[in-house]
Amino acid sequence: MSRLLEGEPTVVATGVALFAEALRAQAVEVATVDWGPPLGAGHGVEDPLDRVLGDPRRADANATAVGRMLAAGARLVDVRPAREALGLERGTFLHAGPPIDWHRASGPLRGALQGAMVFEGLAADPDEAAATLSAGEGITLEPCHHRHAVGPMAGVVSPSMWVFELEDPVHDGRAWCPLNEGLGAVLRYGAYGPEVLDRLRWMADVLGPLLASAVRTVRDAAGGVDVKAIVAQMLQMGDEGHNRNRAGTLMLLRELLPAMIDSPFPRTDIARAAAFVAGNDHFFLNLAMPACKLAADAARDVPGSTVVVAMARNGTDFGIQVSGTGEEWFTRPATVPEGLYLGDYGPDDANPDIGDSAITETAGIGGFAMAAAPAIVRFVGGDVPFALATTRRMYEITLAENPAFGIPVLEFRGTPTGIDVAAVVRTGVLPQINTGMAGRVAGTGQVGAGLVTPPAQVFTAALAALAESAPPLVPA
Repeated sequence: MSRLLEGEPTVVATGVALFAEALRAQAVEVATVDWGPPLGAGHGVEDPLDRVLGDPRRADANATAVGRMLAAGARLVDVRPAREALGLERGTFLHAGPPIDWHRASGPLRGALQGAMVFEGLAADPDEAAATLSAGEGITLEPCHHRHAVGPMAGVVSPSMWVFELEDPVHDGRAWCPLNEGLGAVLRYGAYGPEVLDRLRWMADVLGPLLASAVRTVRDAAGGVDVKAIVAQMLQMGDEGHNRNRAGTLMLLRELLPAMIDSPFPRTDIARAAAFVAGNDHFFLNLAMPACKLAADAARDVPGSTVVVAMARNGTDFGIQVSGTGEEWFTRPATVPEGLYLGDYGPDDANPDIGDSAITETAGIGGFAMAAAPAIVRFVGGDVPFALATTRRMYEITLAENPAFGIPVLEFRGTPTGIDVAAVVRTGVLPQINTGMAGRVAGTGQVGAGLVTPPAQVFTAALAALAESAPPLVPA
């Protein structure tokens, strides 16, 4: 004990910064620890956390869930109309996020549904579409996730839209996602002007069938396009898989272009399709998302597992699903991202967070892999040190590192994978999502891009549900 007084003292400070600041003002060296009480502490959450952490099933259950997530494959094997691939009937529309009805729907979701109604010939114009949707007769709204699909932003999928079809050969899973329209005034951001509908019709009449021909040619010759392999490569080329997909898009085009050129389609159609894909840096996002959906779905339904298998937003609610709690959604109000705005738009123009694209972070890329794509900060905000720190922070709340997705600047350390509800509640660290921002008013389109975290309460609610299903703690 006497040796403690022989040298200069070393002080470790936790919690409130006031203590560390007072010591530094006296020239005392202080090491600070970023610590806070568990989420919900003082409100009855300590006992659920203890019960979940003490669940004897948890370690093996999480090892099983994360093992499946890491092992999942993802191959693009087809492109088909949603009515055929997903069994969508006339008047049925899929949307992003947890379940919601028209009357609670946000502006961008309403705008996308109005545009889809006109696109499907169910309304003459957006106003008539709004009236029909409000009445609800003959209309069914359903989350994309409930049909093993995902949709970016509003995520609206209607029967006539074409979707990518991916398979996981390891777990025999399938997942779908609509084709990407580009940025700006597009349906998924809630826009429904004539140019939006004209583009959707061209995608249904020309782009979808052309891509289907090319994908089937590659599938028959080589088993399909290995989307997981492209994701692994793009993370080493400056992409992160959510809001930066430039390298991924060009690698996809490299895989499909020879088959497109050899197809019987008119040369003008092939040229326009190739230019459309090459000119849309976000095109590959709609392949990264179902690839991540396959990985997350492989981890579902493991009793006792605290692994998050879905994070999704509908513009009104933010919801998560957890492996050990089945199909139950844990929801709280979505918040507005902080970020960079286009033109004269500002925070008052932005809608709360929306889209299924947080499935990328759920599977360990996107915001979790920002260290691989420091240039992303010029699109969503922040700076390069923030991008690096974000990825490092996500290791605190995940159970594994994905060896397939190495990050060069971190000495090829695998991306943080397998969000642990218990770790989120225990540390207070929330998953970091980078995202586009849609206009609050239906018909606006994109207004910016930014950064957002889920409401903390979705994790405390999930933890409480996990605690209810856990066996009672055995007294010491």
